[in-house]
Amino acid sequence: MAVAPGRYGIWAGGAQLTPELAAAIEQLGYGAIWIGGSPPADLELPESLLAATERVVVATGIVNMWGSRAPEVAVSYRRVAERYPDRFLLGVGIGHPEAVGEYRKPYATIIDYLDELDAGGVPVEGRVLAALGPKVLAVSRDRTAGAHPYLTTPRHTREAREILGEGPLLAPEQKVVLDTDVERARALGRAKVRDPYLKLANYRNNLVRTGFSEEDLDTASDAVVDALAIHGDPATVAAGLTAHLDAGADHVCAQILVGDDADYVPALTTLAKALQL
Repeated sequence: MAVAPGRYGIWAGGAQLTPELAAAIEQLGYGAIWIGGSPPADLELPESLLAATERVVVATGIVNMWGSRAPEVAVSYRRVAERYPDRFLLGVGIGHPEAVGEYRKPYATIIDYLDELDAGGVPVEGRVLAALGPKVLAVSRDRTAGAHPYLTTPRHTREAREILGEGPLLAPEQKVVLDTDVERARALGRAKVRDPYLKLANYRNNLVRTGFSEEDLDTASDAVVDALAIHGDPATVAAGLTAHLDAGADHVCAQILVGDDADYVPALTTLAKALQL
């Protein structure tokens, strides 16, 4: 695979990411920046982050198939990949039925979308697929460079690697809270995972498959929050991220959760030191 994101990256919403923040993330040693929040088909945001940096990989996590037509995405991809070879990874995904009125035949839509990306000149090695369940993980193995699962645990990572086999990229997202106050950290993590994620069928089904009960999800139990938003001192958080690598991931992207008024860069710096970047 030409695009090499390294072992650790940062996942952040598109509204949060600026060229200045991208440069800081690169300087701290992270290998990739994942843009959340369904970036639009013009791919102008990833291009601006690439322009502000020199080495870091920029990936979309993810372009929503319902909101961005594949032919338009393909044109944008070719523009960005030509300007920044081996530094851009196109992440695409199907989204959630609760958020998309026309959501129907999701598997067929994924296949059709990938067919259109093929026709538009987006190479297999330049794209990854948001994948949770076995069927879509198999598609990510066969039709893309790999899988970008969101809101998962090391157990899911281990099971995903079994489906993917050796070779395809496996790059899960993991929320983290750098705070040793358990109740405060859980409160922040719970607010971020409960609404909307624990109410979305795709995530609920996957979490039940990987061992949580419906009651865990309905109540946003401590067990769920502790697994989906790892918290503690820097060494504990770093170990939680590394657990995905030990379970078979090639790369793990940390979504660092901070309070609404908190400065984000110190947390980035603290985590980078704990990961020995």
